[in-house]
Amino acid sequence: MEFLKWTSENNIATITIQRPPANALSSGLLRELSAVLDEIEPNRDIGVIVIHGEGRFFSAGADIKEFTTVDSVQGFSDLGKFGQDLFDRMEKFPKPIIAAIHGAALGGGLELAMACHIRLVSETAKLGLPELQLGLIPGFAGTQRLPKYVGTAMAAEMMFTSEPITGKEAVQYGLANHAYPEAEVLEQAYKLAGKIAKKSPVSISAVIKLLNYAKTEEFYEGMKKEAELFGKVFVSKDAKEGIQAFIEKREPHFKGE
Repeated sequence: MEFLKWTSENNIATITIQRPPANALSSGLLRELSAVLDEIEPNRDIGVIVIHGEGRFFSAGADIKEFTTVDSVQGFSDLGKFGQDLFDRMEKFPKPIIAAIHGAALGGGLELAMACHIRLVSETAKLGLPELQLGLIPGFAGTQRLPKYVGTAMAAEMMFTSEPITGKEAVQYGLANHAYPEAEVLEQAYKLAGKIAKKSPVSISAVIKLLNYAKTEEFYEGMKKEAELFGKVFVSKDAKEGIQAFIEKREPHFKGE
């Protein structure tokens, strides 16, 4: 594994994102995550998964520079669908997945966190979907999951302004379960995972199946449309300007084209 490592102890698997400096979600990292889940799923000695990021961040977003290597609507739509399918699998995964978030969970990083069953955050963590700052839109079902947690109006504000909320605010809005001082987040995640790991895997898996019945046909229609528009928006002139401005660390100048 180039971007991830995983270990297990006391029925708890730990997946660590290791892609400094921002733990950006490249397509390679997502493929590795899929492979790790393939290994963990049949392992009867693992009952719970904790995901966290090494270094300063949980994950500060998708790999923007990788986006410059994709040049077609279909290519971007396929990239979006791959991430969507992986995160949908996580939501339906038969073992509970806890995200231990510190530093930042932005863009694809927040979409990854929202696909986990439970989110614990540091009080000062930054959570948001800032894609519109780059002339882009979320592509890994962020437009469908964020309103489910914070409500449509708050989701609209977060996406329209590209401004993140803090870990404390994330708990208030329903996006995270609990907020702790940064040094305690991982410890608290293991404490929670330990409680869950004592439960019957049969009953845990059954509850996860039942929770997913809340995902309506409209949710999946929305995911499909998001992948389609993800591709169309990405080939716009505004998107090219937004990505270039990000790489050049300047303000973008959008023209609605």
